[in-house]
Amino acid sequence: MGRQTWKAGNMLYPLPAVLVSVADGAGNTNLLTIAWTGTICSEPPMVSISVRPERYSHHMIEETGEFVINLTTEELVYATDYCGVKSGRDIDKWKAMNLTPIAAEHVKAPMVKESPVNLECRVTQKLELGSHDMFIAEILAVHVDDRYMDESGRFNLNDSKPLVYSHGRYLTTGEEIGSFGYSVKKKK
Repeated sequence: MGRQTWKAGNMLYPLPAVLVSVADGAGNTNLLTIAWTGTICSEPPMVSISVRPERYSHHMIEETGEFVINLTTEELVYATDYCGVKSGRDIDKWKAMNLTPIAAEHVKAPMVKESPVNLECRVTQKLELGSHDMFIAEILAVHVDDRYMDESGRFNLNDSKPLVYSHGRYLTTGEEIGSFGYSVKKKK
């Protein structure tokens, strides 16, 4: 049993597969699927998304400096894939996928009602990195779907069966096998 060496490439998987909703100054909106995304800071809460400059949504993010990250689920897998392979130049993805745009509180970009979590974001910096431009953004508000709240007021994201993207495939998360800090927790 050996190991192979491949040319340098992105093999940091799995990643969240998210729907990013955007709007331009004229009020036109679009959805795009992003897997090159992640948390970059806790305080202030910040994220990044990386978008190819030729993508239809790129100019909207540049123009407004705003977007919404909408987490995806097993129920949204078809729409997630579709919004990643079809261009908003050619089709209204909201209508084509029967997704519901709802108003955000702090940004003009709409949120996806069917998403369990929506993160309103305002761009603080754009980095031109090569094939993609990275938009670094501060999270202005988090919206969660009441369907995933339990009787004690705890949000249970895992109940929504969140999607991840791994090497060209969409997967849902599996069963819990540990929790933060369990490896050092004192046994009772």
